[in-house]
Amino acid sequence: MKLGQVRPATQANRFYTGDAKALENEVDSLLMRHNSSQVYDNLAALIVPHAGYYFSGNVAASAYMSIDAKKKYKRIFLLGPSHHEWLDGASVNTEADYYATPLGNVKVDHETAIELTKADSIFTYHCSAHAQEHCLEVQLPFLQRRLGEVPPIVPIIISTNDYYKLKRMADVLKAYFTDENLFVISSDFSHYPSYQDACEVDAKTGKAIETGDVEEFIATIEANANSGKRNLATSACGEFAIVTLLMMMDNQYDVKHLKYQNSGDIDNRELSRVVGYHSFAILRQNNKSFTLSDNDKKALKGIAFQSIKDSLNGKPIAQPTLRSSILNSKCGAFVSLHKYGRLRGCIGHFGEDYPLHEIVARMARAAAFEDPRFLPVTSDELGDIDIEISVLTPMRRIQSIDEFELHRHGIYIKKGYRSGTFLPQVADEVNWTKEEFIGHCAQDKAGIGWDGWRDAELYVYEAIVF
Repeated sequence: MKLGQVRPATQANRFYTGDAKALENEVDSLLMRHNSSQVYDNLAALIVPHAGYYFSGNVAASAYMSIDAKKKYKRIFLLGPSHHEWLDGASVNTEADYYATPLGNVKVDHETAIELTKADSIFTYHCSAHAQEHCLEVQLPFLQRRLGEVPPIVPIIISTNDYYKLKRMADVLKAYFTDENLFVISSDFSHYPSYQDACEVDAKTGKAIETGDVEEFIATIEANANSGKRNLATSACGEFAIVTLLMMMDNQYDVKHLKYQNSGDIDNRELSRVVGYHSFAILRQNNKSFTLSDNDKKALKGIAFQSIKDSLNGKPIAQPTLRSSILNSKCGAFVSLHKYGRLRGCIGHFGEDYPLHEIVARMARAAAFEDPRFLPVTSDELGDIDIEISVLTPMRRIQSIDEFELHRHGIYIKKGYRSGTFLPQVADEVNWTKEEFIGHCAQDKAGIGWDGWRDAELYVYEAIVF
């Protein structure tokens, strides 16, 4: 049997033993330390360390034992940093057909790797970024021993501090961030401070990750860098991979901290210079409903009104004081303005790239001043304007149209570079069956033909109107 291109186990006898039997025993021993740990059938992603097994193997094992070994994943995305060269982007290994370890070969999902490079030029392939990189390779023996048969992997090295490039990566990868796939994010944490400083810095970084808020995480990394901690080179070497993950998450995910140690806990001979290791499980909450309380709705109405008023006074959009975390959820929204019962402006944003409070503020301002159908709202009119907000709940991937409910759900169809949507209320305006609703969306909005939805990605969402 021809194996094709095999990426060799370059880190064997460096970060882990190259002897197959010894490696099998070592990994099994580390995993068994966490034999009573909770297993999650709604696991979406892991954050795991990538140092030598002697130092970080115990923390890594705590993550891998949270995987439901009976669950069959379609593929595993491996995301980690580059320790050898600066890419200012991401490198997907489109060359290798397999990754070798002393325990055998792991297949690469070559087709998906190619899809990523076609989806956005931010994904390229640099052989040198993968050749000697250890951060992904060291994860494979754990997957092999925990899962037995490892699903095809998609190896991605991320190396850029450009927020908008990371956002582009997250936008592409989010289409794969579904129940059928598992994401493994490879990162160590504090590098080279004293033992005490590492514990302090890593605790702050860990708490920031637990919030699931990318801005909080970035702010914490920056605060750590400016804290004056001696010899602190970084708070997380996989910072950019973690940022990408956090950008893919919304209020449908919870972050569970699993374990923390640093190298000083393993070898106390050098406590003045240590490296920190965290493990986290990111859990998908498919049954967690998105709701807005009366106070949330009142706050959003106030944000919309204030945004219009501030614009009339020549002020920028203000940063509101938020008393509800739901207002930081990333989802779309439409803002409609009415005057004496007649439409005075309506603008919306379909997407999950900004916090809800920010989208409402922006769309209110756009509805008042940028809707080409109407003249801009004036100060004299402001007291007569009624504001209606339609919040689009976070999208959920569905595998069958049996999961789609006419009149309740909006549909979003994505196939390659094409996409289209119908809001839930469209069903109230037409007399279509479920199949006709989706067929029209595929044909009229996405431009992929009446039956194009059958092999496309389907997502549903709801609209909360108030």
